[in-house]
Amino acid sequence: MSRSADEGVEIYFELYEKGIQLIFLKERYIDTAVYSENLKDKIELQGTDEDEIFKGLNNYFRKLAERQIRIAFEQAEKEVEDLHQRTREGIETARLNGKQIGQCPGSTLHVKKKLPVMEIIKKHSRDFGGSLSDLECMELAKVSRNTFYKYKKELRQRIME
Repeated sequence: MSRSADEGVEIYFELYEKGIQLIFLKERYIDTAVYSENLKDKIELQGTDEDEIFKGLNNYFRKLAERQIRIAFEQAEKEVEDLHQRTREGIETARLNGKQIGQCPGSTLHVKKKLPVMEIIKKHSRDFGGSLSDLECMELAKVSRNTFYKYKKELRQRIME
């Protein structure tokens, strides 16, 4: 839901204020329905002098609910940080053991679909003497906009060489 605990808590309460119901699969105790229940007065006021004590207790229950939400987001943030740390350590260990991690600098990644798509672009795109617009060419080749323009740029570079 967020990249940090502070951001998560902020988003949680923004959504809550807008009436959006949040349901957490692993931390059901911080669902917005549970929080709404905690906002209700747990101890009914009696119209007596003790009401001041009851108001304080009810306020305490609200603060406790907010603290639980913050703790849940802090735990999630810590889990992500731990995962990143373990991943870095694993990559470093693999490198120290002589394993190749990632692509070599200057090498290109070849995708099965790339060459046929580039042929379609070269044959049908107006920029290469064809009759189709970029959008029509993307639809024909069944590729995303970013992929289309990446391949088109690569084709132009090949022609210039």
